[in-house]
Amino acid sequence: MLDKLGPFGIVGVLAIIGGIALIAVQSPVVAAGISLVLVGVGLTARSLVQNVMGMFGMA
Repeated sequence: MLDKLGPFGIVGVLAIIGGIALIAVQSPVVAAGISLVLVGVGLTARSLVQNVMGMFGMA
């Protein structure tokens, strides 16, 4: 999986994890909410990309 992300993707994932950890120190409930939102956005983006690739015959 890491080879598909590339260096910028890895840095982005680390920044997200670090940001959520920083928020969790102050407010675990808010951090959990932000985590759920990020998961939802990720799943939605993945679905959209798969649908677009399917339209072009790439999936």
